[in-house]
Amino acid sequence: MIDDVTKECLAAVVDTSISGRRVARELTALIARRGKPGLIVSDHGTEFTSNAMLAWTEETGVPWHFIAPGKPMQNGICEAFNSKMRD
Repeated sequence: MIDDVTKECLAAVVDTSISGRRVARELTALIARRGKPGLIVSDHGTEFTSNAMLAWTEETGVPWHFIAPGKPMQNGICEAFNSKMRD
């Protein structure tokens, strides 16, 4: 999870598979530490489009924006970070 303004990595969860419930738990913990974000931007990964994430966004009131399918540069900061992290 990257802050688009500060370019800071707020959290990194490494696993072979991450569910929507796991993402929701991690986001809840992050909000407890850092406060609620104004907006979350992500791709259409199954972990982000799950019922668990839909319920989380409704409970927290945090707006969510999905980038256009096949357009990773709409989330370029995160994509650049992911590339560096993989390396």
